[in-house]
Amino acid sequence: MDTNTTPQQQTTRVAVVTGGSRGIGRAVARELARNGLAVVVNYAGDEGAAKEAVTGITAEGGRAIAVRADVADEHEVAALFDRAEREYGGVDVVVNCAGRMALAPVAELDLAVLDALHRTNIRGTFVVAQQAARRLRAGGAFVGFSTSVVGTQFPSYGAYAASKGAVEAMTLILARELRGRDITVNTVAPGPTATDLFLEGKTEEDVERLAKVPPLERLGTPEDIAGVVAFLAGPQGRWVNGQILRANGGMV
Repeated sequence: MDTNTTPQQQTTRVAVVTGGSRGIGRAVARELARNGLAVVVNYAGDEGAAKEAVTGITAEGGRAIAVRADVADEHEVAALFDRAEREYGGVDVVVNCAGRMALAPVAELDLAVLDALHRTNIRGTFVVAQQAARRLRAGGAFVGFSTSVVGTQFPSYGAYAASKGAVEAMTLILARELRGRDITVNTVAPGPTATDLFLEGKTEEDVERLAKVPPLERLGTPEDIAGVVAFLAGPQGRWVNGQILRANGGMV
């Protein structure tokens, strides 16, 4: 950590949120900022959306900056963490929301699409987790993202569910590797959530059908998921470690 940090930098908790420009990532960044954390909003390509996310946070009195990085590129992710440390003095929370989704039957999926999906969802998670493991301060938290489809196993989700199954497999292992450092590692696995990523390519009938699956009979919202992440990242969630939390309204 930079030895020239100010007293405010030393006392402020700091979060890095990948994929923080839209959807669940933006909601997570906003919720963490509302909880008093300074937030580094990572984005891959949509600079305008990332700046909008930052503007929304600062308009509410929060602190945030936008930093571009491809989560699967270890050099860019290292630079992302470097920027967080220079700007705010360290890193306490890492939330890896960045991800891709591609839907097709196993027999029909283009393998180039599969490679791109797994590059972001598996390699990207590993690269971000690697930097988190090296840099998180004591009392910190790493939160990864999976999907409840790992459990429901809907047709056409094979590639996506496989990539997120890999994320779930890493979770307890990383928690155990960080033994003694007072850092928690958990993964949130949302059910159907009303984001652009989820709604893309679905008919109105598809959306209505999926909304009826949970006993609460609605889609989740990004804010629903952000609240779960804030709990895991905050003081109330310190005894939850190495877990997969299926935030899905009760769907099986």
